Amino acid sequence: MTLSVVIVDDEDLIRTGLRIIIESEPGLSVVGEARDGAEAVSVVRATRPDLVLMDVRMPAVDGIQATRRILSGEAPPKVLVVTTFENDDYVYEALRAGASGFLLKRARPEELVHAIRLVASGDSLLFPAAIRSLTAARGASRTVPGIGRLTAREADVLRLMTRGLSNGEIAAELVVGAETVKTHVRNVLAKLDARDRTQAVISAYESGFVSPR
Repeated sequence: MTLSVVIVDDEDLIRTGLRIIIESEPGLSVVGEARDGAEAVSVVRATRPDLVLMDVRMPAVDGIQATRRILSGEAPPKVLVVTTFENDDYVYEALRAGASGFLLKRARPEELVHAIRLVASGDSLLFPAAIRSLTAARGASRTVPGIGRLTAREADVLRLMTRGLSNGEIAAELVVGAETVKTHVRNVLAKLDARDRTQAVISAYESGFVSPR
């Protein structure tokens, strides 16, 4: 199965470089490009990709606003933020808006490809330590009612998710089957009203369920 990707960046050179890297990989295909957030929304609606590589700092409509608009649509793609600065409020806000992870523009080509495949699979967390440090700078800041509805085992699964463990690794840690873990993960996401693992982990940190420090 080929993963389809849309590239969003206001710099032509960056878009061209990303396209070359992605299209050199088997199973990956670039189906569209956009120069800003507004154009990104239109291109995504037209091409319906599996994943969007989203720059955050762009004129007019930035990557945060574009992410919100894209993810509010029907059967939305995953969004992977591409940024220059790791400790950036823009990155954190993009994650809170629903992006599934972020990657630095200075990342090596193999890191880009790995990030695309990992985020598309939804089976693990991209750069869990970086997400923890971004959240630690802000502290517990909101109530997440669904936290209190988690069963003891679902709570265990969420704690392991914050460490970036995949379903297989969680299964090994808890000595249960992989399908059992998948069921627990689905329940956690549903109870926390989280789009994916990244959103669930941010909720765990922001609610104080798990300390990011």
